Formats: sequence, C-alpha cells, structure tokens
Amino acid sequence: MATAAVHVPAQSHDRVETGSYTLAAAKYPNTSDTSKVDVEKVVLQWVSDFNLSVGHGDDPAVLKELFLTESYWRDQLCLSWTFHTWHGPKDMASFLQKNRHRDLSISIDKSNEFRAPKASTIDCYGNVNAIQGFLELETDVGRGRGLVRLVQDGGKWKAFTLFTALQELKGYEEHIRERRPLGVIHGSDPNRKNWKELRVAEENVEGSEEPTVLIIGAGQGGLTSAARLGRLGIKALIIDKEDRVGDNWRNRYHHLVLHDPVWYDHLPYIKFPETWPIFTPKDKLGDWFESYASSMELNVWTKSTLTSSKWDDSKRQWTVELNRTRPDGSKESRVLHPRHIIQATGHSGEMNFPVIKGMENFKGDSLCHSSQFQGARKGEEKRAIVVGCCNSGHDIAQDFYEHGYDVTVVQRSSTYIISSDAVLEVFLAGLYEENGPPVEDADLFFMSMPNAVMKRLHQELTIQTKKKDHEILTGLKNRGFKDDSGPDNAGFFMKYFQCGGGYYIDVGASKLIADGKIHIKQGQEISSINEHSITFADGVELPADAIVFATGYQNMRGTARKIFGDELADRVSDVEGELRAMWRGSGHPGFWFFGGNLALCRYYSRLLALQIKAVEEGLMKPGEA
Repeated sequence: MATAAVHVPAQSHDRVETGSYTLAAAKYPNTSDTSKVDVEKVVLQWVSDFNLSVGHGDDPAVLKELFLTESYWRDQLCLSWTFHTWHGPKDMASFLQKNRHRDLSISIDKSNEFRAPKASTIDCYGNVNAIQGFLELETDVGRGRGLVRLVQDGGKWKAFTLFTALQELKGYEEHIRERRPLGVIHGSDPNRKNWKELRVAEENVEGSEEPTVLIIGAGQGGLTSAARLGRLGIKALIIDKEDRVGDNWRNRYHHLVLHDPVWYDHLPYIKFPETWPIFTPKDKLGDWFESYASSMELNVWTKSTLTSSKWDDSKRQWTVELNRTRPDGSKESRVLHPRHIIQATGHSGEMNFPVIKGMENFKGDSLCHSSQFQGARKGEEKRAIVVGCCNSGHDIAQDFYEHGYDVTVVQRSSTYIISSDAVLEVFLAGLYEENGPPVEDADLFFMSMPNAVMKRLHQELTIQTKKKDHEILTGLKNRGFKDDSGPDNAGFFMKYFQCGGGYYIDVGASKLIADGKIHIKQGQEISSINEHSITFADGVELPADAIVFATGYQNMRGTARKIFGDELADRVSDVEGELRAMWRGSGHPGFWFFGGNLALCRYYSRLLALQIKAVEEGLMKPGEA
C-alpha cells in the first residue's frame, strides 16, 4: 500500500530564500608541485594560446585545450551585458556558439607585486597548487581586468578558474585623475555663476535638463551608484525620506557598530582616513555618508518621497511625481522624467514583522521591530524578550543586558556563530587588513573566485573558525543554544547569499549567553502575546516589559511592490544574480535593484553604472544580456 509523503521543511541553515538557489560546491583538481616552475612563462604561454583561439572568437572547441574539464569562467560584462559563470568547456562553448560575443584579448598584469604572476594555492590547507596571474583585458567596447588560476593537467597548463570583468567603456572613461574637471572656465563672462550657484541649480533640478537616473534611497547603495554615474557624466538624483543623508544609520539602535572592518568598507573614490577606527560606529558612518555626498557633489533630496510613477514603453522613460520638503522648510511637488530608476532602499526590503495573536493587547513599555528599536533605557527589575537570534538580535539583547534588563533571546531554529577575531584572522586576512593590497586589487581577487569554488573554500575555512571559536561555541551549546555551520557547512558568507542572514558575528553577546547572563528560549514558536508576557507553543509563559522582533526583512521585490505598485512588481524578475545578487537588469526596462553591504556596493556600483552608461550611449539595447 502506498504511503503518503511527509514534507520535512528545510533546516534554517539550508533554507533558500526567494531569488536564490542551492549551489553545489566545486571539486578541487589534482595538482602538482609549482615551486620550481617559471610562473611568468607559464602564464604568458596560456595567455598567448587564449588570444589565438577564444579571445578572437575562433572555434570554441579549443576551450578544452585551455580549461580543465572541471573548471569555471566567471564573466562580468566582458562578453555580454550581464553576469555569467560557465562550468566546464562544454558550458563555455555552448555560450560562445549561441551568442554573438565580443572580441576579447588579454595580457599579463604585473604592475605591482600583488598582481605579478606567482605560485599560489587554491585551498586553505596549501594542498591544491596553482599558478595565479592577474590580467588586463580589452574588448571592442571597453577595457577590464581579470585573474586566471592555472594547474597542470597531463603535462599541459590549463585554467581551473578564469575571471573577466569590464572596468571602463572606450570613449566613455571616468572623469577622474587626468580627466578630472577643470573647476573653472577662464575668460570674461558677465553672466558667470560661481561653483556654489551652479551646485544649487543642479541639485534643485533648475532649468530644462532633468536627471537621467532617479535613485530611491541615500544609503550606501544610492550614494555609491550616484557617485559612479556622476564620474561617467550621467546626472542622477537621489531621494530619501529621512531628514539628513546618513539618518538610515543614525536612527538605528543606540549602540550599533559595524561588524565589518574599515579595510573592507571603503567607498569608491574616497577611502576612510588612516585615523579611522577598525569598526565604525553608526553615527560616525552617518556623518561620513553626509560628507561623502557633499564631497562627491551628489544631488540628494532628503525629506522626499515618490508618490506616483508610470513607465512609457514607447518613450522609454518614466513619469514620476515627487513630494519634497526643501531645506528652508517649504514644500513642493515635482514631476520628472528619468530614463532609469534604481531602487537602493536596502538589499533586504521591507521589515519582516510577524502578526501574532494578542499583539494588540500588549501593555508593556514597547513592542517593535529591530529596525524601529532606538536603544534600551535603564531597566532594573524589567524583562526584555528579543525574538530572533542573528546580528541585530544579539546586539539588542546585549544592549538590554547592559541597561539592567533580565533578557531572553528566542532562537526558533539555529544560528551560525563566528567571532569577530575569526572573521579578521581567517576570512579577511591577506586581503582586507592594515597592510593588505590596494582595495581594488583585493576586490578583484575576492570576486575572481567563482561562487562554487568559494563555497568549497569556505567549507574548509568554516572548519578552521569552528576550531578557533571552540570554547565559546561549547559554552553556547551548554546553555541550549543551537549553532550551525551554514548551507552544506559553508559558513556565514554562503548563508548570507542563500538564506539572506542567519548568522551572528560575535562581539560580546555570545559570552553573555554562555555565562547565563542572557537567557535562551530555543526551538519554540510563539503562540500568543499577552498583556505582560509571551506564551510559547510548549505552554511556557515568559513575562515581558519590552519585546523586540529581530526577524529580518523581506525580499526587495516586496519594497518594489509597495513603492511602484503591482504592475512593476509583477514584471520584474526575482532578485537574483549568480547567487542572490542584483546589480543588473531586473526584467523591467529602466528599473534596477541595487543593495548590499558597503563592500558589495563599492564593487558592483561600477558595473551597474557601466550598464546604464552603455544603454544611454546606444552600446547596450534595453533588456540586452
């Protein structure tokens, strides 16, 4: 007799968010000793072979002579106007045969010590040997950079990974360095306006020239994309509902400090000064954003909202109505016609605030989402419950504890825990550190690792960090806390991409939990919220004066639906890229999703700006990939 199937939900660490997918980890190749190899000669020969075949569109069958059977080519805008990762020569050949690709030539980049060809290892144990070479690239539309990792296969050096990324468009290079603006027009002009007058006119969109791009959100995504577009000569206007640039950080919980270090967080064109602290406090970051917007001459309307929008397919432009409160307090309504809109409202979208029976009856001091939490006040003999157990949940619980509350964290599933020291010493060491390479080189090296290879590498790194954090993880386990190792044991970075969160970079709260100073309620859903307590599915009732839901955020598509309506939201694709990314065509013409942490925004803002510039100059057809 047939048995009914029983659905077993995925564990938290294996959950796949909308727009993402489960990624198989790469298999490492068998390799040989590289200590006595003339590494530059090897790279030069491979580059020459590449240019004689694939680089100029010859028979793609030659790929099998250049790439291992188990190999990866990751391309960002060099061969098409989108992002690809091809797995193996057959996959690569299929693309080249079916798509009209650009001519591509490559050469060795040995302009500094970090870029010069060298023997290296791919794994973290030093067992998978390779020869690594940074590359300079040129196509018929632009120039770029890349990186190849070569291993020996049957006496012939072949690529295990190749990375190619467009950096600039020919004839439309960034207005920086030798192309920087003059700043003045010499000569006599009785109607001359000074810099300040010109800036005010541009910022207020005076005259007939409207912005080509409207950007929703003045966080790191909005600021970096506007900065990149400006260097390409494309006028952009940022609008934000907050009172000041940077308030999206200033208004978060009182003790928030970035968990990523300063070397990882630089913005394009203006790096943090050498005096900057390793970990940036939220208010300091907000002030830096405000200064950055001014220094980069970005056009920002604060206290402004989009009230209506309509896309015209025939004119290929938007009609948008904006409500703005000007700096002098006066209000205005403006209608503009941008050709592009970038939604830069944060990579996570609208807050995920569950509706639970009895919430409306709660009579304690506060009940809110973590994004609304302003910080704990002195609370001796008061009790706080934090629902959610990732970065925000831990930080908020620690804040409550330090203000005298009796705190319980509700952990419904499991959480990946890694110490801040382990992040610095294991994951970022050698790239993003005090004496590391230039951030542009570090970014290229980091991005050059295809996601499948990165997942395999992070499986090894996770083993190392678990050993390093063994003491605190044991303490957490003894308190009933449930730790995990991420999807397929690949750690927090892959959990970020696949699950959208689910981890905590420990800066102190883990020890408070391990020491019993912060309590854990594990594995139980909430049945109801009462006037002064929470009741769980197992019947346990916990008293509460304050309740904070650190339950994360929804997909960006939900924010798009709220701002732009069903017509756009139903037309765009799920927010996805090679993993759970965005930064490219959304499926709706003239509409782009943009988000991520400071490092991702720094890197992908260039690629987004290049795509928009290519559309504007007729190099890229709208919707082309």
